[in-house]
Amino acid sequence: MSKIKNVAISLSKKNVFLRNIIRGIHNFLKRIQYKIITLVIKVDEKTIIFACFNGKSYSCSPKAIYKYMLSSEEYKDYKYIWAFRNPENYKELENNRNTKLVKIHSKKYKKYLAKAKYWIFNYKIPDYIYPKKNQIFVQCWHGTPLKRLGCDLEHFDNVLNTMKGIKKRYKIEASKFSYFISPSKFASEKFISAWNLKETGKENIILEEGYPRNDFLFNYTKKDEENIKKKLGIENDNRKIILYAPTYRSDQHQTGVGYTYKEELDFAKLQKEIGDKYIILFRPHYFIANVFDFEKYKGFVYNVSDIDDINELYIISDILITDYSSVFFDFANLKRPIIFYMYDLEHYRDKSNGFYIDLNELPGKIVKTQQEVENEILRLEKEFKYDNKYREFNNKYNYLDDGNASKRVVAKIIDKRR
Repeated sequence: MSKIKNVAISLSKKNVFLRNIIRGIHNFLKRIQYKIITLVIKVDEKTIIFACFNGKSYSCSPKAIYKYMLSSEEYKDYKYIWAFRNPENYKELENNRNTKLVKIHSKKYKKYLAKAKYWIFNYKIPDYIYPKKNQIFVQCWHGTPLKRLGCDLEHFDNVLNTMKGIKKRYKIEASKFSYFISPSKFASEKFISAWNLKETGKENIILEEGYPRNDFLFNYTKKDEENIKKKLGIENDNRKIILYAPTYRSDQHQTGVGYTYKEELDFAKLQKEIGDKYIILFRPHYFIANVFDFEKYKGFVYNVSDIDDINELYIISDILITDYSSVFFDFANLKRPIIFYMYDLEHYRDKSNGFYIDLNELPGKIVKTQQEVENEILRLEKEFKYDNKYREFNNKYNYLDDGNASKRVVAKIIDKRR
């Protein structure tokens, strides 16, 4: 059976037509299996299931909503299910009230899916899984979009997926949503168009209440800062902190070699120039983290790719350096300096899906060379101020974030207070 599966996977990678046929058969069989497993399971009005990034982490808006409900006596009799790829890594959550863990995509997970009245996810779910008519699927998503998504794509064709196929899958996904959380009018417009919600009469499912995931950025304490620094082993380091969080690039993979990393930042030079004043928290994609030589820059560059919740990194960082990752939308809530290191702007812009916003709106300077990065760090050290441009950015994209989004979202989803 495994040989047949391997042959099918190999063929699907070489031919998009076969890939679509195989995917269709796979989803059909899986959906039948899911229905058989869940057919007789009744929905429990007070059971909620959570998952982040397909079970990879404990973070984002599902975490924020869960923690808010845990803190409220109003929801003390609700049962909370968390789905993880490696649930053994999160055993401490079971010490919380009415909380159970399950391995994502397991038979037990599917049974809990069938039982839970509410699904709180921030990512796509398999095509073959559909909620029942009396279940509530809340799509939290995972950030204000910079790059075009789904039905807004203008070009995406490649060997494995076509633009037509991507748009079809987004429409299938949209048919399952009961609510879609949004942090702003701008994001609402993009989510509606990316998932083509108007065509299915679902534009009213948008909950424009701010991002629950950003509540922590308004409510964190000095103790929270101390705890994350201790976790990273930098509690006694008085240097300032730079968070370097570049977006993942698909071209950092070579057939027969695997994932590679081209050092667009010369960390050795950077260490020589600013190492006495700064340390760098480097958050690459975990594939890249596995091939980067952190030992070479020990004491200056720290690997933070395994920190689930990037909010913990935001609150201890003095400066953010990124490129096309949407992390800057959230970080901007802290009103701290941001540098956009876009050394390949023209190439990335023309190759990628395109941007939703005018890059002139960015709340920080775009730089394209190592020297410009160094100069900007030193300039910000002396001259940074929260200016009108930065303020206008937050007024457009983050005006609803205030530390209480989770409360408002739960009131509308569960208490139906509109």
